[in-house]
Amino acid sequence: MKTAYEPAILPATPADHPELIALWEASVRATHHFLQEEDIARYRPQVCAGLQALDIHLTRDEDGTVTAFAGLGGTKIEMLFVRPDRRGRGLGGQIVRHCVAARGIRYVDVNEQNAQAVGFYQRMGFVRIGRDERDSAGRPYPILHMAYTGTIAEWEY
Repeated sequence: MKTAYEPAILPATPADHPELIALWEASVRATHHFLQEEDIARYRPQVCAGLQALDIHLTRDEDGTVTAFAGLGGTKIEMLFVRPDRRGRGLGGQIVRHCVAARGIRYVDVNEQNAQAVGFYQRMGFVRIGRDERDSAGRPYPILHMAYTGTIAEWEY
């Protein structure tokens, strides 16, 4: 039984991109403590390009503020970010459930050093299937490859 406001998951438009970039940066600063300022600056163009290339889904608060978004490519979550002041309210789980059930998502890569994200995806039914010592840009940030192995029926709504 739903007891709190659960926003709809909507497709993003190009007009949303500035707000998504701001959300991404705030989220990264709150959760990716292992990154340096120069790393964030280097990743920003990749995130901008991803917003253009990926299938982006988002949630908004009652006032229209974007609260979370996911970028999907094929059967993989390429990015998932939640506003820092909205973390812990189930938005990430809502988007992941939507992505798995409605979009056929089965895979995600996550920074190994982001233990909260690793635990989140494990709770959502993903298991580690591989590991790279460096990220896709060759930087020394290990990446865990995870696959969804759960069943949608296991989720409590």
